[in-house]
Amino acid sequence: MKTFQKIAVPVTLGVLGLIIYRSCSAGTPKGAVAVNNFDAKKYLGRWYEVARFDYRFEKNMDNVTAEYSENPNGSIRVVNKGYDYVKKEWKESVGEAQFVKNKTEARLKVSFFKPVWAGYNVIDIDEDYQYALVAGSSLKYLWILSRTTTIPESMRQRFIEKAKKIGYNTDELIWVKHNQ
Repeated sequence: MKTFQKIAVPVTLGVLGLIIYRSCSAGTPKGAVAVNNFDAKKYLGRWYEVARFDYRFEKNMDNVTAEYSENPNGSIRVVNKGYDYVKKEWKESVGEAQFVKNKTEARLKVSFFKPVWAGYNVIDIDEDYQYALVAGSSLKYLWILSRTTTIPESMRQRFIEKAKKIGYNTDELIWVKHNQ
């Protein structure tokens, strides 16, 4: 029994450590570069999710918004809200985002349940901060955001082309309905 414990405990701790390390990834997909000369204050406020990849935390969600505000400690408060059209109920998640290096590089890590952090990288944004392309830590996560519920076709094409060049399969984007 003691031999089993001598092997099982270190292996279990090693596996747990690897899981925590991988879940704390705040990286950027290969080929994606976060915006430099980023103005965090201009990014604050409400954004509408125009498109995204399907993943479990936003499954069956329409009318999705993200509200960003500055916390007293300089981090960013994140409030994501959406309507689950299957369960017919609104859902909300509150989290925190922190800049990975400095506030002029749009490379952040975000957490909705600490100590798990994920990458949040603004990889394209228009000069007026009305439309943004956001990459997660891997090619599984991509969002197109707008200050309104729609996006001009020229911006849509710009973001799709950029995402394709990085390696995203943009045919899998879900175009979010905003009707409530």
